[in-house]
Amino acid sequence: MNKQYFSEIHRILQTVEETQAEAMDQLSARMAEAIRAHRNLYVFGCSHAGILAEELFYRTGGLAVINPILAPGLTLGVRPVTMTTQIERLEGYGRTIVQSAGVGEGDVLIVHSVSGRNPVPVEAALEARERGAFTAALTNVAYSQSVSSRASCGKRLYEVCDCVINNCGSVGDSVCEIPGLPEKVAASSTAVGAAILNAVVADTVERLVSAGVVPPVFLSANLEGGDAHNARILEQYAGNIKYM
Repeated sequence: MNKQYFSEIHRILQTVEETQAEAMDQLSARMAEAIRAHRNLYVFGCSHAGILAEELFYRTGGLAVINPILAPGLTLGVRPVTMTTQIERLEGYGRTIVQSAGVGEGDVLIVHSVSGRNPVPVEAALEARERGAFTAALTNVAYSQSVSSRASCGKRLYEVCDCVINNCGSVGDSVCEIPGLPEKVAASSTAVGAAILNAVVADTVERLVSAGVVPPVFLSANLEGGDAHNARILEQYAGNIKYM
């Protein structure tokens, strides 16, 4: 077994733990505040970055009130999938996505983009901020700083958000070097990003419990009593759940 990938993921996670705690705490605090105020939580990404939007919603141990924004043309179900590369470069679409999702004052929007250079994620964050939402970027700062923005505003994602969480990955995202092959293989952003955001969810829940709030956390539907528990949460927080 090639152990290089595990070694690199361990290294990156250690770097994240050592350097990103403040930004992660900032995001979890705002998420807890939004839940207590009955505001809405959203997460968005294009193509593979959107996998983390799917990771966070309607799942065991997750917060029921996290809403994915799965915009037409930007999920991996699109065929041909190469369309996603072109669509995330469309000027104006990011603003339309956020407007259509209903992001508003006091809400929280997490935008995941590894390079942070394309118009759709940048414009999504800008539109959300203009509408009074708190915006958090999950991005690769070194990668983003190595490339120019494709957005007409000339900004990259980390330059337009209220909070920036660096996934601490490599430029280009792939981390494994294979002798005889010029390209690196095996991307780190999904594995590391999932760890970051699940840790943020756990911290958000801890903050709610400390404040005396019963957090809207899903149980596995395969546990006894899971269906009834989840049905109660879905009913109680129906106004903040947009995916049903």
